[in-house]
Amino acid sequence: MSSTADRRTDVLRAIVSDYIASHEPVGSKTLVDRHSLGVSSATIRNDMAVLEAEGFIVQPHTSSGRIPTEKGYRHFVDSIEEITPLSRAQRRAIQAFLEGAVDLDDVLRRAVRLLSQLTRQVAVVQYPVLGSCTVRHLEVVSLAPTRLLLVLITDTGRVDQRTVELAAPLTDGDLSELRTLLSEAVADKRLSEASKALTATPERARPDYRDAAERCVTVLVETLVEQPDDRIVLGGTANLTRSAADFDGSLRSVLEALEEQVVILRLLSAAQSVGMGGPGGVTVQIGEETRAAEIRGASVVSSVYGSERQMLGGMGVLGPTRMDYPGTIASVAAVAHYVGEILSGH
Repeated sequence: MSSTADRRTDVLRAIVSDYIASHEPVGSKTLVDRHSLGVSSATIRNDMAVLEAEGFIVQPHTSSGRIPTEKGYRHFVDSIEEITPLSRAQRRAIQAFLEGAVDLDDVLRRAVRLLSQLTRQVAVVQYPVLGSCTVRHLEVVSLAPTRLLLVLITDTGRVDQRTVELAAPLTDGDLSELRTLLSEAVADKRLSEASKALTATPERARPDYRDAAERCVTVLVETLVEQPDDRIVLGGTANLTRSAADFDGSLRSVLEALEEQVVILRLLSAAQSVGMGGPGGVTVQIGEETRAAEIRGASVVSSVYGSERQMLGGMGVLGPTRMDYPGTIASVAAVAHYVGEILSGH
């Protein structure tokens, strides 16, 4: 890359950094005063004209300064060569806070609280996807003569419960046999493998409780395996109100998308499979890159958590395109790392 192109990249970085910090259009004089670019205001103005012609910055009609476009933010993120990690004290504080959790729900609630506080954006954490989990235990509990409760516990600590209505009551002996039959079919298996094992289970049941076995298997396969109940935990939604102007009137649709969760789950899933830009295993989707009209004007910085052997789910933050990308990337990477460590060793 020529020195001229390098300088223009430096000018773009300076514009993005100043605009993120001040939310004010950035002029050439400001750049010369605040940054050691080594050239005159006239040269900076020429560079800004080229950057504008190439679509990296734009001039608002109310100011002579410039602001970054989505293309400019993308170039800024792609030019980040190394993210400065959080300080040792910050990392220790994060680890200690997360390790104080008592169960899976508490870990994820603490994670979103941390992310929203560190980034001052909306934090999102996806519950471990059932399909990637291993069954630790399956309990069958009698709630009533013709109603059972199935409690599935995975290796990540996730607990899912389903009720099953029976055609006729079971004796204590039949219930005990049914519990053993189902537990042996799924114990220590990945959910996809457990599904196959379950389908053959009713054939091994005695006629006295075969109908009950069939009903239990149907509920387990259909609701826990083939149609996993993906859920997310949100935190810091109120942070969006500080950036309402950044969304150009679309804040309401962003809030509705967060409430409905479907769009957010899709974005987290896409981030896990696509991996657009961003160092440290962090994906950055800027504006139109999200391909979600509901969150127009937003960026999503996300990562996956788990271990090298098993990715459990996604997490990240959503905020305006005018966000502190280096700081946000570092925060998401750190929290994802520690959540993965805690849950993988659960």
